[in-house]
Amino acid sequence: MRRATCLLSLVVLGLAACARLTDHVVLLPGPDGRTGALSVTAASGEMVLSEPYTGVDVAGGKVTRLSTSAAMVREAFGPLLDMQPPRPRFFVVHFEAGKDVLTPASRSLLANVGTELASLPAGEAVVIGHTDRMGAREFNDRLSLQRAELVRERLVGAGVPRDAISVAGRGEREPVVVTADEVAEPRNRRVDIKLR
Repeated sequence: MRRATCLLSLVVLGLAACARLTDHVVLLPGPDGRTGALSVTAASGEMVLSEPYTGVDVAGGKVTRLSTSAAMVREAFGPLLDMQPPRPRFFVVHFEAGKDVLTPASRSLLANVGTELASLPAGEAVVIGHTDRMGAREFNDRLSLQRAELVRERLVGAGVPRDAISVAGRGEREPVVVTADEVAEPRNRRVDIKLR
């Protein structure tokens, strides 16, 4: 019996060695339907994928265009797609000028964010505070961190464990809208929240 099992293993290994190995690469869209671009390079050259569900086969150093669709990808790789972790969710809340006070619209949004994060299994949040370019850089560094900490406290109050939330302040360094110094820009007075 042991000899038959070893012989069978050798036959399987031999067949696997003779089989042509092929890599399939398919560019999938993001949750919003958009895609970036992907360059696939092999000995024979390079192919760029930039449309959703475009793909290539890579075998023996050759890159060959692959015809595919959303339905074909789902049929072939459905179980793998279903095993993916949920994609991160992004939210932005805004603040009053020069303060760590949420705007009225952001207060209600933040309540929903806390509920959503609390419902995620083993969920965590990355909370990053920002300011506009009004005032001194040192003041804005402190204010951005205060804003992030305020958001963390609101999330903790909604039932999210404190150790599931990381906070940082970026001051005026990463604006959504680039402005000159000492320009008030409400869209830059924000906290970015990423749930994963």
